[in-house]
Parts: sequence; structure tokens; C-alpha cells
Amino acid sequence: MIESGSYWHSNLVITIFFFGALAFGAGALVVAKLLRPAKAAPIKTATYECGVESTGEAWIQFRVQYYILALVFVIFDIETVFLYPWAVAFGKLGLFAFVEMMVFILILAGGLGYAWKKGVLTWR
Repeated sequence: MIESGSYWHSNLVITIFFFGALAFGAGALVVAKLLRPAKAAPIKTATYECGVESTGEAWIQFRVQYYILALVFVIFDIETVFLYPWAVAFGKLGLFAFVEMMVFILILAGGLGYAWKKGVLTWR
């Protein structure tokens, strides 16, 4: 008998949970395969967007500006993710952490200035 709290007991519990998770995932896929219709209705394979039937060509070109603006948004969104923990621990941090964050913000402000100068933020 394996005693509780031992090395082998911990590994046995992890192994049981691992195989249980695999069995649960495989079981869900098997049940879905058994319960689904044999052939999908034609309406299920039709293309739609937001519940409205689509019209026209499906392959259209988007302007590059959409992607660049999304990239700028993601960059500044990540900046806020870095700013929150710094702001929470600001009282415990020293002058070095303050200077490092100001350098980080200046680099991002430079990137924003560059994007602004290039006209990325101007919507045409």
C-alpha cells in the first residue's frame, strides 16, 4: 500500500488525473460522433456572417491600414499589462524601477510618435 504524502502517492494522483482528463476528452468526442447527424443539412454548410446570408465575392482585399492599426493597439494593450503590476508595487520599488519604467514608456511614446508621423493613426 502506498502511504499518503509520499513521492509515489503524489505521482499516482497526478497520473490518475492525467488519464482521467484524457478519458473525459476522448469520451466527449466519441459521444459527439455518435449523436451527430450522418450528413449535415445544406444550410449548415452555407456561408454566413452574423446570421445574415452573404452576398458577393468571399475573397476581398482589406487595406493594410487595418492590420497596422490592430498591431499598434496590441502593442499599447500590452503596455498597460506591464503598467498595472508596476503601479501596484510602486511604493515598494525604488528609484531604479521608476527610471526603468520611464525608459519603457519613452520607448513606446517614440513608437507612437513614429506611427503618428507615418500617418498610421489617420483614418482615410
